[in-house]
Amino acid sequence: MVEMETAEIETDLSLFKYDNLEQLPPRYRGLDEAQRGPRIEAALSELGDSVVVLGHNYQRREIVEHADFVGDSYGLSKRAAEADADYVIFGGVTFMAESADIITDDEQTVILPSMEASCPMAGMAEALQVDAAWAEITGAAPDAEIIPITYMNSYADLKAFCAAQGGLVCTSSNAHRAFEWALDRGDKILFLPDKHLGENTAHRLGMEDSIAEWDPWDPEGKDAAEVAKSDIVLWEGYCQVHERFRESHIEQVREEYEGASVIVHPECRREVVEAADRAGSTAEIRETIEEAEPGETWAIGTEIHLTNHLRRWYPEVNVVPLCGDACMDCNAMRQIDPNYLTWVLEELVAGRERNVIEVAPEEKELAGVALERMLEV
Repeated sequence: MVEMETAEIETDLSLFKYDNLEQLPPRYRGLDEAQRGPRIEAALSELGDSVVVLGHNYQRREIVEHADFVGDSYGLSKRAAEADADYVIFGGVTFMAESADIITDDEQTVILPSMEASCPMAGMAEALQVDAAWAEITGAAPDAEIIPITYMNSYADLKAFCAAQGGLVCTSSNAHRAFEWALDRGDKILFLPDKHLGENTAHRLGMEDSIAEWDPWDPEGKDAAEVAKSDIVLWEGYCQVHERFRESHIEQVREEYEGASVIVHPECRREVVEAADRAGSTAEIRETIEEAEPGETWAIGTEIHLTNHLRRWYPEVNVVPLCGDACMDCNAMRQIDPNYLTWVLEELVAGRERNVIEVAPEEKELAGVALERMLEV
């Protein structure tokens, strides 16, 4: 059932977070790399310091080669806030651009080249849906203080909801500290939207025996008694890219590459994280390869574009994709076509803003509180 819902989120434009879905003009659709490369660079030269381009680690080469900064979602948002630029072009997905809008100042404008770059995982926990679940979950444990934590991979309105209920945001790197913060202040945690990161964090804290799962798509699968007796309630959400990895992929790569080490993202299944040598965020994966000795072999369990970047950036290390040719790219990231980047930049040169991401003021304020609480930990 979850997979069907996710597919609908990807294909039904009525479900997208923003309604200003501007399509790429026909004159841009046939551009090849030889044509658009010089046009992108010319636009960037014209715009100068008034624009900063951010490229997420999962973006294709043709985007990151034009980026001023390449990194993970929150790290890029911080770069945007530090930049003295009027325009922030975020080569990422919707929730990332929202985070940039939250933490940049009011004079800065955030642009997402394609509004169709909407993260399926974020779409698995819409705020209205969470509102209804919150009533059920708090009703199942009326005497408990429940603290909601949302992963950074969520929309601004869900971040705002968590702040309003005394909760906070976390990244894949600081989720364990966010859990500790919440349990110091309450009795239970509702963690959403990524069940795998939640389960891996619970194991890290030795709390794997006190987990309940909440599946909003399955009325029969919501057990109030389990919620009442558990310390951690995990939302039924996941990343399509990271859920694809299996233990068998680790076994296979170790057979093929003698002495290979494996690092995976903590959005992977629990058994995959357990079987790997290390688990870490995209920034930690990059740091691991940067610090590797020449000749070492590292198998990477994350989105394929980052693996390909690491191969180019660190050719002295033998970097291989954990699941070989079966590894996936991110469907949402794929929507940031380089021709869209060409278009929004040339429109800025002409004095026109396209695909602006602007979080509503009340949501922006509350979501900012959730982020500030994260920084406390």
